[in-house]
Amino acid sequence: MTAITWDAPVASACQRRIGRRLLLVAYAFPPVGGAGVQRPLKWVKYLRRAGWHVTVLTPENPSVPVRDESLLEEVPDDTVFLRPRTREPSYRWKQQLNVAATPSSRRWAVPKRWLRQLAGGLLQPDPQILWYGKAVDAATRHLRRAPHDAVLVTAPPFSSFLIGAALRRRCQTPLILDYRDEWDLSNRYLEHASRGWLSRVVQERMQRSVLRAADAVIATTQASERRLQERILQAGSCARTACIYNGYDEDDLEPSGGSSAIPHVPTGCFRMVYTGTLWNLTSIEPLIQGLELLHQRAPAAAAQIELACIGRKTPEQQAYVDRLKRTACRVLDVGYSSHDAVIAWLRSAHAVCLLLSDVPGADRVVPAKLFEYLALHKPILACLPDGESCQLVARYGQAGFFRPASPEALAEFLANIVSRRDSAAWNYPLEPSDVTEFSRERQTERLLALLEDVVSQHRTGETR
Repeated sequence: MTAITWDAPVASACQRRIGRRLLLVAYAFPPVGGAGVQRPLKWVKYLRRAGWHVTVLTPENPSVPVRDESLLEEVPDDTVFLRPRTREPSYRWKQQLNVAATPSSRRWAVPKRWLRQLAGGLLQPDPQILWYGKAVDAATRHLRRAPHDAVLVTAPPFSSFLIGAALRRRCQTPLILDYRDEWDLSNRYLEHASRGWLSRVVQERMQRSVLRAADAVIATTQASERRLQERILQAGSCARTACIYNGYDEDDLEPSGGSSAIPHVPTGCFRMVYTGTLWNLTSIEPLIQGLELLHQRAPAAAAQIELACIGRKTPEQQAYVDRLKRTACRVLDVGYSSHDAVIAWLRSAHAVCLLLSDVPGADRVVPAKLFEYLALHKPILACLPDGESCQLVARYGQAGFFRPASPEALAEFLANIVSRRDSAAWNYPLEPSDVTEFSRERQTERLLALLEDVVSQHRTGETR
């Protein structure tokens, strides 16, 4: 196992071998919306600029909560798509299966529970395994017709890794696995994840198998890369590893027409904005507790705060946001929004919120939104446990730090901010930090270097 480091310049990798071909397996890809599609989308965009031709394998009918047609504008015109259908039920149906029973639907509670348990036991590692057969067949036919230099699979869903491993066996094309999230952490916190002991045993075997098939493995943080190196050794794999952060796209940060739809900040209000999905790993509960405490102690100060929550929310997280609506704070509760609109919301903010729950494994997680926060040079209200996110914010950001279990400190901090008694509370640097190393283009250069290395090694092995 080899860990790739990035001390040496990688620009030369971008200029070598024009005309390479890559098969990208991405269950979630535009017009699917959400934060998870940004990484593969930006890779397709910047890989094409570097001379790589990308074929995207993605389902025609993905079972997903949100769509964003505007993202298709960023896809290069000559991108080839393979779109086999999945046999999954719709996301709405899956959601209905998981909602808590109401008095009117209580008679269906037991059958729904049995169906959930049956589906969770059979559909391993996730419901998206129902896409596996058609996806493997379609990709195999395409690779045999038009050989590619490498296959890159991004997950979750982790059944996509099984597709990549099958293609490695059938077509002998080098395989790179991109862990947008760690498999173990996703199983612990994601919606609809299978969590029984049998699922853990089965998926542990699955993960070892795909790691043995991989030529390289990508993590989104340095701490996660170290964790995956341990997993690779345990699996008996020789895969090399790399850390490629999510980053921000400079093209996205340009002011656009989306800003006209954003409500103006009322006079005297301090606007805080959170963007992205609220779920178990990014719980808003600590922030709500701090604002509720502020309301109890200083309702006039609380009335000067406006919190905008932009994005999808699980039912539990929606209940926390609804609680805040009973205080003096202004609450803007907005559902999923286009990426242009999200950037406009961030531009309108006096401060942006970065949330990460204090749970096992969170120290290895860096929310993708952090890089856009840093690039916009917005003050960050960071409610985080110790870990890599804390380190990045401390190094590059302007932030007020709080532990998730410290609502009193948060309430006091916000009272000082809105009263302007503590102008140094944000700890502004003299000059904004240079965060260009986290641009999507620079991060794609790292991917290019990895691809070139994997492809070259594979061809060297073939000629021996």
